[in-house]
Amino acid sequence: MPLTVQERQEFLAQPHVAAFSVAAGAGRGPLTVPIWYQYSPGGEAWILTGPQSQKMRYLRETGRFGLMVQQVEPTVRYVSVEGPVTRTTPMTDEMHREMAERYIPAESVDAYLKAAEAYGEQVAVFLRPEHWLSADLGNVSEL
Repeated sequence: MPLTVQERQEFLAQPHVAAFSVAAGAGRGPLTVPIWYQYSPGGEAWILTGPQSQKMRYLRETGRFGLMVQQVEPTVRYVSVEGPVTRTTPMTDEMHREMAERYIPAESVDAYLKAAEAYGEQVAVFLRPEHWLSADLGNVSEL
């Protein structure tokens, strides 16, 4: 059963690890990798990546990407969103902390941010949700 607009936005706002997907060119399937993301209902989703990464190269070529998040317990549920890149900005310390705090236990955030300095420069890439797919398939163990 499809989710309502409110249900899918609230589900996407939860800290799932997303499957990020971007077209990788003629004769290739999409580049699909796990990624952390941030989203607030009604707003834009955003990710962090290196400005010279393969993801960023394909994003510059296509101008679009998708995210898919799912859970399998207590119910099988997923939300997929796709849309245009609206802007790319340099990552700020505040953005990096916000993303880390979304996924990492509070007591580990500072150590993570210190270790992540080794990754070098990062950018934030924003997506305007344009196309949504969603479903709640229920508890499949009860079928």
